[in-house]
Amino acid sequence: MKVYKALIACCVAGALGSPQLAAAGDKTMKLSLSEALTMARENNYTIKAARSKVDQAEARIVQSRQSYLPKVTLSETFVVTNDPGAALVLKLQQNIVQQSDFDPAKLNNADVINDFNTSIQVMQPVYNADAAIGRKMAFTAKTAQEHMTARTEESIGLQVTRVYYGLILARKNIDAIEQSIRTMQAHSNEAARGFSAGLLPKSDKLSTDVRLSELLEQKMMMHDEIKNATDALKVMLRLDSGVTIVPTGDLVIDRVLPSGSDKAVSENRSDLKAYETYQQVARLQEEMIRASKRPRLNAFLQTNLHSDNIFSGGSSWALGMNMQWNIFDGMATAGRIQEAKAQEREAMYNYEAAKSGSIAEVEKSMRSLKTSRARIAVAQKSLEEARVSLDYISSQFKTGMAMTFELLMREQAHTYAKMRLNQAKFDYCMAKSELAYYRGN
Repeated sequence: MKVYKALIACCVAGALGSPQLAAAGDKTMKLSLSEALTMARENNYTIKAARSKVDQAEARIVQSRQSYLPKVTLSETFVVTNDPGAALVLKLQQNIVQQSDFDPAKLNNADVINDFNTSIQVMQPVYNADAAIGRKMAFTAKTAQEHMTARTEESIGLQVTRVYYGLILARKNIDAIEQSIRTMQAHSNEAARGFSAGLLPKSDKLSTDVRLSELLEQKMMMHDEIKNATDALKVMLRLDSGVTIVPTGDLVIDRVLPSGSDKAVSENRSDLKAYETYQQVARLQEEMIRASKRPRLNAFLQTNLHSDNIFSGGSSWALGMNMQWNIFDGMATAGRIQEAKAQEREAMYNYEAAKSGSIAEVEKSMRSLKTSRARIAVAQKSLEEARVSLDYISSQFKTGMAMTFELLMREQAHTYAKMRLNQAKFDYCMAKSELAYYRGN
């Protein structure tokens, strides 16, 4: 029995004396919710990845400039040959033809000739209908990706809010449990004195010890909740592992519920705007494919420098127009048009699914908001009643007028009431945040 008492005493002393957060030497950071959201927007990897997609879309816009900018190609070709026909042509191109080169003996047995051909070719688009539509599509796709990036920021913001409020909840629950531990420790000491004096049976003394052990176990679990929430925040905010986060915010309850219809979803919500824009992208994709069936007209300019010694000799140029018309490509274009139409329908269905799902989520969040507010009122009343009941039974227990099980029941009810109130406040704050998220406010 003495060993058991000593073990309980050590556990209580260790639990009350242990730090709630990180060990000494770690950096402590006091953090408000707005500061956490700002840090997430600046540092979160998921948000940065989404912004990189916007950069990719911007790069595709740059690529689309080929629809109106010229393409310039510089090439250098070296040839060694004794082919009679090629040798004569190369001499003509190098401007070194002589009368003797037309001697049949020389023509039939041509000498080996070297040729360096320096060529510059400029291709200027004149009429490429599909490329022009493709450029417009690139701009539209960038707008859609910007909307999705904004929604990603909002989603990460909601996750940060949930973890931040979860950290506050765990700390409040630990405070409630620690208060109960101190109360139960005092009652356990009273029970020990009563048992020693022969006023209480051994079972009553052990019951208080068991309840104390339960509270210690709950405290250890709450410490894990704090560490888990802190680690999650550090990952989302990209903080060092040695940082200890101390939230400065609280679970604030508004006097008035947010206004608005239970089914109100903003048409300007980021993801809905993105799905609308994706429909435009799909329509432009179809237009671009249809435009590819039209003729393409390009102008070109080519200059050539031929010599047996690089960068010298004869030069020439050619200027012209090139027209290409894809008359039939084995039904490939028809298949691409069919695919683009299906993509447009997919974007439309995604939009409708997101909108209808959001209405359901808004209704759910509003119900949760109203219910949690009602729960707060009930929990506050229950907490006050449990406190009064516990105070009364505690005074009765000290005078021997109350049984141990009555004391344990009242203490357990009081602790449970405090945690119920904390949970209801957490649910209210999260329901409010989710309501704003799904409404697109």
